[in-house]
Amino acid sequence: MKPSLQTTAVLQPVPLTPSKPRKKARVNLTEKKTDRIGLALRTLCSLAAFCCAAILVGLILYIVINGLPWLTADLFSWTYTTQNVSMMPAIINTVLMIIATLAIALPVGIGAAIYLEEYAKPGSKFVELVSITAQTLAGIPSIVFGLFGMLFFGYALHMGLSMLSGILTLAILVLPLILRTSQEALHAVPTSMREASFALGAGWVQTIFKVVLPQAATGIFSGVLLASGRILGESAALIYTSGTLAKAAFNLFDPGATLSVHLYKLLNEGLYTHQANATAVVLLAFCIAMNLAQKMLERKMTKGL
Repeated sequence: MKPSLQTTAVLQPVPLTPSKPRKKARVNLTEKKTDRIGLALRTLCSLAAFCCAAILVGLILYIVINGLPWLTADLFSWTYTTQNVSMMPAIINTVLMIIATLAIALPVGIGAAIYLEEYAKPGSKFVELVSITAQTLAGIPSIVFGLFGMLFFGYALHMGLSMLSGILTLAILVLPLILRTSQEALHAVPTSMREASFALGAGWVQTIFKVVLPQAATGIFSGVLLASGRILGESAALIYTSGTLAKAAFNLFDPGATLSVHLYKLLNEGLYTHQANATAVVLLAFCIAMNLAQKMLERKMTKGL
């Protein structure tokens, strides 16, 4: 017999293939870049917030430092004279102007917002027309409103320079602001709350006044605050409508100057710069008081809900 041949397998080395670059390294680099961008963005946002706060604090300090030492009892006399240049008549006129203007603009603005959000068909031409009109009115300079008020209320309706002419002019001026803020506040109320109210058997009126308006009250009050601040600081529209007479106008058909107009008049004459700085302190105090009042009302309404 022939001997059997035994074959032995020879192991040959397997060639190594070049390893592919790992994705983990790329991910780490991307994360590092993202972290750097996020850190830079956070730094820029922090710097922007600091700038806003610094500007506000600087403005308040400048007004207080330059005006507070000149706040005297004579500036709060009931009668204005060239010696005391009292701002008390202007304070009374300002309060009357804010109350009367809001009494006219608030029902119209909030009522229009309720109709547009709750009753009108979404996307209708009427809704688009009202929205475009409100945006256009909001962008018109206040001096144009003053010219319109002087020509229409003062001359056409024979009101002349009077508080009523200024009130009606400012009501038109702040109406787009109240309308837009109220509409956004109503739009922010979840639809599920309306559906839940309807499911419990409530009608449109009950749903609006018992459910929707209480939930939107915070946003509406913010719009009221903005409108009040606009009325408080307005001067261009009032110079041509309510006049610059330094007298408390308890009769709305009499002319009268508000605080902003009183401040403009003092600076324009150039003789009462220190008294003008003191008037700016009172205007600032009005703004702070309105903001605090709005915050207190928001907290009470939030607790009530």
